[in-house]
Amino acid sequence: MKTAAFIPARLQSERFPGKLLQDLGGKPVVLRTYENAVKTGLFDHVRVITDSKKIAGIIEKAGGKAFISRKAHPTGTDRIAEFAGETDAEIIVNIQADEPFLDKKSLSALIEVFQNDAQHQIDMASLMFPITGEDAFHNPHHVKVVTDNEGFALYFSRAPIPFPRNGHFQGAWKHVGIYAFRKEVLMQIARLPQSDLERVEMLENLRFLQAGFKIKMVKTGSVSVGIDTPADLEKARKLLTDE
Repeated sequence: MKTAAFIPARLQSERFPGKLLQDLGGKPVVLRTYENAVKTGLFDHVRVITDSKKIAGIIEKAGGKAFISRKAHPTGTDRIAEFAGETDAEIIVNIQADEPFLDKKSLSALIEVFQNDAQHQIDMASLMFPITGEDAFHNPHHVKVVTDNEGFALYFSRAPIPFPRNGHFQGAWKHVGIYAFRKEVLMQIARLPQSDLERVEMLENLRFLQAGFKIKMVKTGSVSVGIDTPADLEKARKLLTDE
């Protein structure tokens, strides 16, 4: 089963403009993410899919491979779907360019979901890890997820879910924005219009749920350090220094 890692990399970001070009341990964030994806050894192909010649140049100068989108896209998933038709991989993993600290064990677990799904009952898979503090629980930058008894996503939200009616925080799950798709599912999703819930919460995974696709959530103990804000970048720099 061939597997590809596609890294959607939009130059501008509403919350942190130019964050992918920020220095992280002597390398731009996007390059560190790319190199760490390659280093896992899990993928037959790794590509950065971007709207920026500057980002593409950084990747290619370092010996990597990049593809420049031919048109604008509302989400990273739509961006990688433009290139998906040109790969022979059966499973495509969407790795966010602002997630430079990739955990090989967690990525392996995502891929294994499909290796163990001979009946093709799972459309896509994603990661989640426990939220242990109330600050993170109430932080809208931390997307929360709730699942059914079999580990399939029921809903994602920037709001605190499940809501603690008794007022006592009892733990929740944070969604990590890394997805693994069957190629044919990715192509179907890209043809769907943005859904109303997606536009309200600005979460593309709600488009997937509203269209009836099944998202298997995989638990991970690794704490994700996505870079959404300048404060996140400082945390990432400290983490890199402490390694």
